Amino acid sequence: MQALYQRDLCGEDFSAESFLSESAKNEETRVHAEKLLTGCIERQDELDARIAESAEHWDVKRMAAVDRAILRLGVYELLYRPDVPPKVALDEAIRLAKKYGGAESSAFVNGILDRIMKQVRPPDVSGKESP
Repeated sequence: MQALYQRDLCGEDFSAESFLSESAKNEETRVHAEKLLTGCIERQDELDARIAESAEHWDVKRMAAVDRAILRLGVYELLYRPDVPPKVALDEAIRLAKKYGGAESSAFVNGILDRIMKQVRPPDVSGKESP
């Protein structure tokens, strides 16, 4: 999330390799973070389109940069990481929003990701989320 935030603010000057090598605690963390970051960057237009569809009366570019980074990461996990249970992706995004965002960030992130989660992985008739 921090790398997405930095990239959003720095634009072309952002060096993912430099950021990850300085901030990752170990090689496994760096590799995992690099995969998430690369996926979010490669699919940013699609992620932003999904966010825009679910964010009533909000332009993605006018959202707080922290919220935007958290949403991009959350949507990426919902769409492209079937190994991450939807509730885990949602809960992690809310936790990040509470820690790094503003007073309303967690509710804002929750509302948008919950709408997307229901579109992408709707609950089955028993009320359980489909795999």
